[in-house]
Amino acid sequence: MRRQWWIAQALTCSVLVGASAVAGTAPAWADGPGGVPAVRSGTFAQASDATALMTAEAAENARKEVRRLATSHPLAEVRVSAWNALRSEDPEAIAKWFAPDGGYDYARSRARTARARNKAFIERVVRTHTKSYSPEVRATAERALKGTPADQAAYVRTGYAEAQKRDRAQREADTQHKQEVAEAEREVVRRIAADDPGEQVRTAAQWALRPGATDEDVAEFFGYGWVSGATLDLEGRRSRIADAETSRHHILTRLIQEAAAAEEAVKGAADAAKARAEAERAWQAVAEHADAARKAWLAERDAAETQTENWRAVAERAKNSADGIWKNINEPAESNRAAWAQEQADAAESAAFWQNMFDRAKEGESRSKG
Repeated sequence: MRRQWWIAQALTCSVLVGASAVAGTAPAWADGPGGVPAVRSGTFAQASDATALMTAEAAENARKEVRRLATSHPLAEVRVSAWNALRSEDPEAIAKWFAPDGGYDYARSRARTARARNKAFIERVVRTHTKSYSPEVRATAERALKGTPADQAAYVRTGYAEAQKRDRAQREADTQHKQEVAEAEREVVRRIAADDPGEQVRTAAQWALRPGATDEDVAEFFGYGWVSGATLDLEGRRSRIADAETSRHHILTRLIQEAAAAEEAVKGAADAAKARAEAERAWQAVAEHADAARKAWLAERDAAETQTENWRAVAERAKNSADGIWKNINEPAESNRAAWAQEQADAAESAAFWQNMFDRAKEGESRSKG
């Protein structure tokens, strides 16, 4: 009895379309007088309860996903849009946000404007260029962030490159603190250029070793190129995953509604065998969708684990070599290790959610067979 009441409350508060009444049909608990759960028996009452619980769990995870994007998505437009969806009093706000051409897609399109791209670039510069190694770049980037859109566009066009030149000139003139690049460190960059798990990190390393590159280029890789590439790799992953997961949640909602409706239609169907077969196929579609999502998240978990271990090794080496060129990557390496460890944990949690959806869908298949 109490379990049925909990399902009713979860559905009442649900943020997914159709969460309060799957496919237009009344859930099992709605038959009681005055909204009090009625005691029901039989396969259909169990099916209604199971589907209601699955819908509530999907709603809860969808909201959790929006909250995650509100704090971690690399685009400010998406983060703001996600927070607005979470604060909305519209019970369908999350579903609308996930839907094609909904809040997420709109925020992504806004982020593609030149103004938004310029601001995002400057914000990344501030995050990846330290005051100790790139004082001119850091100071000018911070000023540009406080400026007008025209100021920011000018900084992206020429200001950043000019500040880089001034920083390089200052480092070359500072013979007392000039960093020597040993062959061992150049070899590290060669290995990174060939084998690093991050595509953007590999590209940055390859640039540092390009024909005509000098020791200063290698030093700059340690100074900001490495962490800049790593930031792009992490942001790229988060954007790609967000695109995929918003679509998955939207499709999951629709498939659960269709399966619930098909299972409900078995009651009183003229051709019960045909109706059961249709319900079974509908639940199979849910299971296939959930299983594909689970496998995708397991792959993301493994990729994040590789990055976590990679940055753990970098952080350890930087810690032990902090008095040389490695000191510039010391703190960023530990930050990257922590970030990728969180990505790994989030991926494992998401895989577990989709495993749960798969298991519940398989239960729906079994119920439909009778």
